Amino acid sequence: MTTMIRPLKPSDRAAWEPLWTGYQHFYEVVIPPETTDLTWGRFHDHEEDMHALGAFDDKRLVGIVHAIFHRSTWLPKWTCYLQDLYVDDVKRGMGTGAALIEAVADLAREHGAGRLYWMTHETNTMARKLYDRIAQRSGFIQYCKAL
Repeated sequence: MTTMIRPLKPSDRAAWEPLWTGYQHFYEVVIPPETTDLTWGRFHDHEEDMHALGAFDDKRLVGIVHAIFHRSTWLPKWTCYLQDLYVDDVKRGMGTGAALIEAVADLAREHGAGRLYWMTHETNTMARKLYDRIAQRSGFIQYCKAL
């Protein structure tokens, strides 16, 4: 079985939503439906620098990744932030996550980005094994302040 990765289309919403919900459940967050609707719309708005890709096995969506392009004060080129990555439980550890990351890296190269970066929670040990194998940790610690 070959995994195909492609940009998600508006017609993929019904397949995307369970994975998006699974992602939220994994991180123990609840994103309001209005925000989910807004986010889904941004993925398909050509004025937005947000992208959603999906990994498909035999037409079944088994993984999702979301990427956002932005400017940086440190680089002359665009920067690509891989914000969300989620793979169905039955496909974890089979290369789907790595394939999605590489697809975002390809997208970043196509857009002339100079860097691709992402974060994960320190307790996400399975993902960290993959990330430690394919990328370098920056050493930075993230802080968040509610506004």
